[in-house]
Order: sequence, then structure tokens, then C-alpha cells
Amino acid sequence: MNLPNKITLSRIFLIPIFIVLMSVPFQWGSLQIGNAVLPISHLAGALLFIIASTTDWIDGYIARKHNLVTNLGKFLDPLADKLLVSAALILLVEIGLAPAWIVIVIISREFAVTGLRLVAAGEGSVLAASQMGKLKTWIQIVSISLLLLHNWPFAYIGFPMGTIALYAALIITFISGYDYFVKNWHVMRNSK
Repeated sequence: MNLPNKITLSRIFLIPIFIVLMSVPFQWGSLQIGNAVLPISHLAGALLFIIASTTDWIDGYIARKHNLVTNLGKFLDPLADKLLVSAALILLVEIGLAPAWIVIVIISREFAVTGLRLVAAGEGSVLAASQMGKLKTWIQIVSISLLLLHNWPFAYIGFPMGTIALYAALIITFISGYDYFVKNWHVMRNSK
């Protein structure tokens, strides 16, 4: 197994630790940030999420630079992204920082695109991620990071940047999903 795939696997292995940090009520204290209170365990979880999200860029960069792109990596990388983002979004609903309906729309889009990719794979083709899809992932990660940090640093001024970024992620998620299906509908139309 090459280095990029090991990095991707490490991202998957960080997800249970992230879930524990965000969902177990550790008594580590909290920080007052403007009008918000940020539990230290949520700070640790947010930092772990940000580190795990950063590995997505790192493993891709290494794979492309050193010609280490593999079919396993093509499978694991988007899986790791979807697992990490889905876990974070569900935890944000649980702790009351994200509306469930937005999370349902975002995760549903991910399932739909994954289904389309599976149909394409069954037909022998690989559907690459689009630039819009990469933008979607970036905005999702930024919005989730802000919300996990209880809107720091914007909490000092009472500006709900995390929530605004989540709505932006919702819009880009919907548009990129629509775009993905329009561009790749031939896969469904031609499937046996």
C-alpha cells in the first residue's frame, strides 16, 4: 500500500476518535467566545476534523506528484471524504448547531452521486470529480469547521458565519449534484 493510500486510511481511522470527542461529555472545561461557549472537547474534535480534512489535499497531492494514483485510492479517497463529512454533519445536528433538513439534503446528494458512480463503474467507466464538486467539498469543510468551533472567530462579533457558510454549502451541493447528473446522465440512460 502506497503512502497516499495510507494517509487516506488514516483519515478514515480518525473518524471514530472525532465522533468520541464530539459526542462524549468530557469534563475538560470550556472557552467563552463572544456569546458562545466552546467545550474543550469540541475544540479538540474540530481541530481533528480540520487535520483530517487537510489530509485529503495532502494524499491527492502526493499521489499526483509521484504518480501513485491507484484504483484503491480512487475508491478510498471519496469514501473517506463522505464518511468524514457525513459524521461531522450528523454530529452538528446532534449538538444543535445544524438543521437536520440541510444535512439530509447534503448527505442525500452524496448517496445519489455515489450511486451514479457505481452504475458507471459497472459499465466500465470512471466519473471524475468536477471542479464544482471540489468547490462543494471545500465549502462544506469550511462551514463544518466553523460550526464545530461554535462559529469562532466570528462569535466575538455575533456574526453567524458558520450558518451562512452551511447554507452556501447547501446551495453549491445542490447545484453541483444537478450539474453532475446532467453531465453524466448518459451513464444511467445507457446502463443495462
